Amino acid sequence: MKHRHITAVSLILIGLAMISFTAKDGVTLRLKPQQGKTYNVTSKANMMTMMEVQGQTMNMSQNMETRQSFTPTKVTDAQSDIETQVEAIKMSISQMGMKFEYDSENPEKTSPMLAGQTKELEKTLKKPVNVSYDALGKLVGDSIKLENSQLGNVIVEFPEKELTVGSKWNNNKTQEISGNEVKINMEYTVTAISKKSVDVSFVGNMESADVTGTYNGTASIDPQTGLTMSSTTKTNISMTVTEQGMSIPITVVGTTTVEVK
Repeated sequence: MKHRHITAVSLILIGLAMISFTAKDGVTLRLKPQQGKTYNVTSKANMMTMMEVQGQTMNMSQNMETRQSFTPTKVTDAQSDIETQVEAIKMSISQMGMKFEYDSENPEKTSPMLAGQTKELEKTLKKPVNVSYDALGKLVGDSIKLENSQLGNVIVEFPEKELTVGSKWNNNKTQEISGNEVKINMEYTVTAISKKSVDVSFVGNMESADVTGTYNGTASIDPQTGLTMSSTTKTNISMTVTEQGMSIPITVVGTTTVEVK
């Protein structure tokens, strides 16, 4: 009898836990971050690049961490005005037994071989820019280019409709990356809804004249602010570059995690 009581209580507790954390009703996602609050974004990317050069395969691993802050300066039901800047960048590259490092907060330790590349990165550091989004997460007015920005991983475009578990929506956009026009198509699927988060999975692809790739991952969106508070994205990209008359096939696979606090 005691065992039966324990089993019954356990089932009740499980049911209560599900009621406490899982909402049956739908949710309408809108962008409305807290005005005046400074949010800090940390992005960590681990990538492996494989190149075919004259019949030989060369591998290069790269780890990159970017820290960015953004502050909503004016928030209404229709629009959010945001000031943002890249705070710091850290990078480590390993190739053919050699390791090269860069840390914007300790530039004296930069590997000489990375000096040219890091000068470009430093142009984006501590340079505040202002951007505006409407309630659905779409940029308002002219698109402002912020190199190395992580806002695209934090603010995604929402559908107008109410979402329930199993709902899907698509985002299709074209943007310029390193001088190339790239088409990016994403599909999001709601996997869980609670008072604290809307969890989604996503798949996508990118296409341009020289680059193709796929994405898949998961994200957790704050239903109160519409901000993506954490995400994990796996990427697989293929491209061909021409150097000294040679066509070099390149494959890049990696994982990127983003967290907002």
